[in-house]
Amino acid sequence: MLNTAIIFVSGVLCLALILNLWRLLRGPDLSDRILALDTMYINSIALILLYGMHMRTALYFESALLIAMLGFVSTVALCKYLLRGDIIE
Repeated sequence: MLNTAIIFVSGVLCLALILNLWRLLRGPDLSDRILALDTMYINSIALILLYGMHMRTALYFESALLIAMLGFVSTVALCKYLLRGDIIE
């Protein structure tokens, strides 16, 4: 039962990633594209966690944590660049 739920949720998350990719490519504004990229990080983290649950190993949880940290830093850097036009002051 759990494996069926994991496969179903993985399919839904893959669909969400495809829709986020569509928003990233066709976003009307730069802020929409940054938001789509941030949402893609979150969805990819969820997919990695689901895969770790499916394989019953903790290694994937650590990689999801690394992607979360890199996603946060890159989102902050992109937003700072969007607001000020310069990342390093």
